[in-house]
Amino acid sequence: MASNTSLEERLAAVEAAIAELQKQVLAPQPTNWLQQITGSFKDEPAFEDVLAYGRAIRQGDESILEVQDKR
Repeated sequence: MASNTSLEERLAAVEAAIAELQKQVLAPQPTNWLQQITGSFKDEPAFEDVLAYGRAIRQGDESILEVQDKR
């Protein structure tokens, strides 16, 4: 009978998890995509390079891209 108790406990846990998921689906939180990604690249070593490339391109200095092509 011990295995039935274990099965009942497991079923109760599954039911609780389903109830929690149903609450989340019924009342979704409004998401702001910008807030979700802000800071997500802060620890990426190449991020500063990407910013520099973008800045150079916006300022009309496309020679930085030629250096990248030669690598």
